[in-house]
Amino acid sequence: MKNKRIPLRTCVVTKEQFPKQELLRIVRDKEGNVTVDETGRANGRGAYIKKDLEVLDKAKKSKILEQKLECTIDDSIYEEIKNVIERWLYEFKRLCKWYR
Repeated sequence: MKNKRIPLRTCVVTKEQFPKQELLRIVRDKEGNVTVDETGRANGRGAYIKKDLEVLDKAKKSKILEQKLECTIDDSIYEEIKNVIERWLYEFKRLCKWYR
């Protein structure tokens, strides 16, 4: 029986490889709009970052997302990314407490 291959992606900030579900995808579409892609299937140029607030701060300071997506990113997008990460962390901690 074959093992199912887990797709790995690389975080643009830390350069670490993780399964696709553990990373957050940021997408720039053809019109130049930057959005957070929680499904991982939106069309456009994408960049993955680790779901960690410290990594987000590093990305904002170094402007690595702007380089990878080849556009400028507004502070509102960084706030949206922060909200998504905080929501994910809250759910993760809640599930960990339930599991124990």
